[in-house]
Amino acid sequence: MEQLDGPRWGPAAGGAPKQLVVLCHGLGADGYDLIDLAPTWAHALPNAAFASPSAPDPCDLGPTGRQWWSVGDRAPSVMEVGVRRAATFLNAFIDAELTRLRLADDAYALMGFSQGAMTVLFTGLRRATAPRAILAFSGALLAPDSLAVELTHRPPVLLVHGEADDVVPAQRSHDAEAALRAARVPVEATYVPRLGHGIDDTGLAMGALALQRGFA
Repeated sequence: MEQLDGPRWGPAAGGAPKQLVVLCHGLGADGYDLIDLAPTWAHALPNAAFASPSAPDPCDLGPTGRQWWSVGDRAPSVMEVGVRRAATFLNAFIDAELTRLRLADDAYALMGFSQGAMTVLFTGLRRATAPRAILAFSGALLAPDSLAVELTHRPPVLLVHGEADDVVPAQRSHDAEAALRAARVPVEATYVPRLGHGIDDTGLAMGALALQRGFA
């Protein structure tokens, strides 16, 4: 299996990192799409290394960009097959980065946007060692029916979604919130009025706080 790669940043404080934050982009983007979040969140985590891998496959929808899986068929069963494959790539990347940085198995957090949010939610809740936090922006919880059987840990989850999102409706995060609460996963959800498919200052502030709390 080919190893994922992408831009890296930090730690802002210099020296050896004490934490890892993995950022997973959305459909049609690549690792450079989210790495600019690192300097913003470095104020909260000055000793963190940030890594933003590009998804494994070229995007079906355009000449550039990457995808975690194809969305040509959005049937739940097909999406589940896609996210399970994506999770194998992301798991290998997380493990390799922790080893490369000489960090403990639990010294990491996951963040994703849109298709990346779906990927980190699925992956992080099923890893052998739980992340300190999972931040999911404008995403959804795929394969919710398998969560009760496959859930390995209950890390804190932050969901942030624009109420005016016309790409991934905010109802997908409402559904995720309900399913996570039913599974007794600690979840905090913020729904931002008038925000479309994106991340605003509210989401950035919530993300910084979630990361600080996760690594406290």
